[in-house]
Amino acid sequence: MKYVILGSGRGSNADALLRAQAEGRLGPARCVGVFCDKAGAGILGVAARHGVPSFTPDPGAFRTKFAPEVEAAWADALRETGAELVVLAGFMRVIKAPLLDAFPGRIINLHPSLLPAFPGLDAIGQAWRMGVRYAGCTVHFVDATVDGGRIIDQAAVRREDSDTLESLEEKVHAAEHALLPGVVRGLALGEIR
Repeated sequence: MKYVILGSGRGSNADALLRAQAEGRLGPARCVGVFCDKAGAGILGVAARHGVPSFTPDPGAFRTKFAPEVEAAWADALRETGAELVVLAGFMRVIKAPLLDAFPGRIINLHPSLLPAFPGLDAIGQAWRMGVRYAGCTVHFVDATVDGGRIIDQAAVRREDSDTLESLEEKVHAAEHALLPGVVRGLALGEIR
């Protein structure tokens, strides 16, 4: 199964996926490209270290979404890789019809909360401020709603009294780095549909 990763930042989840792939833990899944909407983002260096082609198509004028014609161009670029799955890993844009229509039921997103709790930006900070005892992460299929779509799997982490926001973030990121490769492997092997 060929997949692409879309990201906007450091690329720690892309790195976790590509390390799992290099170690043979993703089954038949193979990354055929990393796409980023920000020139110079860390994820591009992650792709280079793992020998994966990276692409930075024009993201257009908006910061958190694409204009329809720009999103259609991204969909075309993704299709050209032969990708069967699109993995959003720290991609900070809302996906709409052009991409959803190009990859129906084949786009997944990693979100740093136990959805449906704390959708949107700063999910770990939202959980911290609410004082929850359990935070975590979710991988879900992407639909037209923000952080909606059917949940595939989740991982919870306990917030201890000694935790700081930073230590809680570290716990959630560690959970993400384990959860996402497991989901991609399950999809590649047909264990998740």
